[in-house]
Amino acid sequence: MATGETEREAHVPEEQDGTAAPRTLAEALRARGDEGIAALLRARPDLLAPVPGDLTQLATRAGTRASVVRALERLDRFALQTAEALAVAPDPAPYPVLLGLMAGDAGDEAVAAALPGAVAVLREQALVWGGDDRLRLVRTARELLAPSPQHPSPTGLGPTVAEATAGMSPGRLQEILRAVGLPSTHDPVSAVAALAGLFTDRTRMDALLDQAPADALGVLDRLVWGPPYGEVSAAPAPPVRWLRDRGLLLPTSARTVALPREVALHLRAGRAHRVPEPAPPAVEPAREYRPQVVDSTAAGQAYTALATAEELLKSWDQGGPPVLRAGGLSVRDLKRTAAALDAPEPVAAFWLELLYGAGLLAPDGEADERYAPTPAYDAWLDLPPARRWARLAGTWLASTRTPGLVGGQDAKGRTLAALGPDLDRGAAPEVRRRVLDLLAALPPGGAPEPDVLLARLRWERPLRGGAPGADLRARLAGWALSEAETLGVTGRGALSGHGRALLDGPDDEAAVALLAPLLPEPVDHVLLQADLTAVAPGPLSRPLADALAVLADVESKGGATVYRFTPGSVRRALDAGRTAADLHAFLAEHSRTPVPQPLAYLIDDVARRHGHLRVGAASSYVRCDDDAVLGEILADKRSASLGLRRLAPTVLAAQAAPAVLLDGLRSMGFAPAAESAAGDVLITRADSYRTGPRTAPAPVPDGPPLPDATLLGAAVRAIRAGDRAATVTRKEPHTATATGTAAPATGRVDGALPRTSAAETLATVQAAAMTNSAVWIGYVNAEGAASQRVIAPVRVEGGFVTAYDHTADEVRTYALHRITGVAELADE
Repeated sequence: MATGETEREAHVPEEQDGTAAPRTLAEALRARGDEGIAALLRARPDLLAPVPGDLTQLATRAGTRASVVRALERLDRFALQTAEALAVAPDPAPYPVLLGLMAGDAGDEAVAAALPGAVAVLREQALVWGGDDRLRLVRTARELLAPSPQHPSPTGLGPTVAEATAGMSPGRLQEILRAVGLPSTHDPVSAVAALAGLFTDRTRMDALLDQAPADALGVLDRLVWGPPYGEVSAAPAPPVRWLRDRGLLLPTSARTVALPREVALHLRAGRAHRVPEPAPPAVEPAREYRPQVVDSTAAGQAYTALATAEELLKSWDQGGPPVLRAGGLSVRDLKRTAAALDAPEPVAAFWLELLYGAGLLAPDGEADERYAPTPAYDAWLDLPPARRWARLAGTWLASTRTPGLVGGQDAKGRTLAALGPDLDRGAAPEVRRRVLDLLAALPPGGAPEPDVLLARLRWERPLRGGAPGADLRARLAGWALSEAETLGVTGRGALSGHGRALLDGPDDEAAVALLAPLLPEPVDHVLLQADLTAVAPGPLSRPLADALAVLADVESKGGATVYRFTPGSVRRALDAGRTAADLHAFLAEHSRTPVPQPLAYLIDDVARRHGHLRVGAASSYVRCDDDAVLGEILADKRSASLGLRRLAPTVLAAQAAPAVLLDGLRSMGFAPAAESAAGDVLITRADSYRTGPRTAPAPVPDGPPLPDATLLGAAVRAIRAGDRAATVTRKEPHTATATGTAAPATGRVDGALPRTSAAETLATVQAAAMTNSAVWIGYVNAEGAASQRVIAPVRVEGGFVTAYDHTADEVRTYALHRITGVAELADE
């Protein structure tokens, strides 16, 4: 087996109920009830992929390195400290020894109270097995957690006396014994045992250390809590020499010495860890606000979030920036997006990733691929504001996309781009939900210090967020706090009412109901001012907002959005097919103030000049009924790049394309209009560009998903049935006796398929059907996969046997010609 646990040969004491204690992890699992097996599979779902054939396979898989590492990563700090203590304890270790390592010689009531729970967690996850008198850490976990020069233990302990003296000469061992006042021995094994016995005897060790020079005790103080290794010169100082002569420091190489584990534990008063942490850090509110203040603040941020999302997608309505060859958005385009949103680049990356995760933004899949809104964006816009927010918040909570990584580097030193392929982190949803759960546990309106939250998360998953260089979990938690505030899930650092509802229910109806009354109602009017601006006193209704976005430019945002009318914006509305009369009527209808005279003059002036010039394709041309205007254009130096020449008094030909010619003339102060080949004015509407139908990217899970109750029940039944088939005692079909006659013999199933002739197979199966007994068969299915099964034949006819399959726990039919052999089960 991979773990070696099932190959241990040791004396095993009898349990109190008279049954033998388990000798292997497989036997320990076999002694569990179905609920115990289900609890193991629930805690370690990777063991279910695929479902083990029996409990021996389950034990083997539970001891593999990848599975053990994953299980250790999910332990809280105290359970991990317990496992670390077992890794430095004797194997096996009685419970009192483990308690001494955790609580020390003086004892610790908090540790003593929490330790049974930690051992139970380790047992449940099959990291520890055996009774309290013989606790065993699985071999792979011991190899991962035990101290070594290459991988120091978090305990700070070094090698045992036996490990440190493994290559020491017998003569040197005898010298150490004489130095500490022990009698000589006849062999190195007994010498090591005598030295270890001295170091673990509190009274004799105190007497030995009382003789130590003060400087020698200082050396021990520097090594006692780790690291336990130190470098020495060829001629060590007297304090070091005193310690080395008495075995209190043992050489591990020519220039390195180590503090033996037994000595360190004596100096530590028996404790394996300097600070055991049996209880998690308490998360208490550092600031308290009225829940109404928190909810209104979060709702205001939720409204801003919706406005930001709409603004970003609207800015890409005609097609967004191109997709990089390796996927994602270029740094330059990210900067442009951040400038357009008036936000820092990390915030712009957050919005891009959120909209991408919600399926509202995607690459268009064309040859020159670029980003654009998806058809789902239009459906999203039709939803009420609160429901639109719930869609974004639910996406954020479940998404594995991690925008905080944008701008960093991957393992190969490549920069991580926004919307790129390498931003999924499976732990992100779990961390976000855990952060919000901790906030939800506080009284409404309570906001904790972020450092306290991070300390709690580090306690819950120390191997994922506490080691240097392995701080992704802490970074995820910090990003979750800031993103929740940006999105409006929290307000002033406290969880809002609608954020709490988002966590509580499987759907978002409660969150929508709580948020909807807090969002401002859309307004259907603006306030026109004499300085060619319009003020929107609140969020505009969608038709009004869309029309005003064409007629005016946004000048400033905030509680009230300010729009500015310019000649260019008015021309844009005229290009979209509106007339001057339409624009006057639109403003009069939607303004609570009279239309200012300067604005009316601006509209009439631009409309009078709009379309006076006509541009078509020759490559392109300009025609005008007033030849003086064309002469003015030719005389203007700014027209030189357009390559204009006069073809007729009212027509100019150009070398530039029509679109370039239009932009050039507009930059010179004219208001040309494009015309078709028939001479009609072309109306240029702001048509929206959309990708094809796209599905939102699926989250990348952090390991296999948690199994539901149905899957767990089926898996436990299958494992139990497979284990019965694998461990059943059967009769051998032919075993020679001393007299030469054939007699049945019993034996355990060894994994090899039984082999019998077709006639023997048929006769045995028919006899089993008549006597209602079970038999053991080997079977090869149509795909060539071989298996062994325990079946109870019910009917044999037509070349098939119908039987109850104990392995599959159901009635099945088997072809007789595919049965490799059959054997009767032992009577017991």
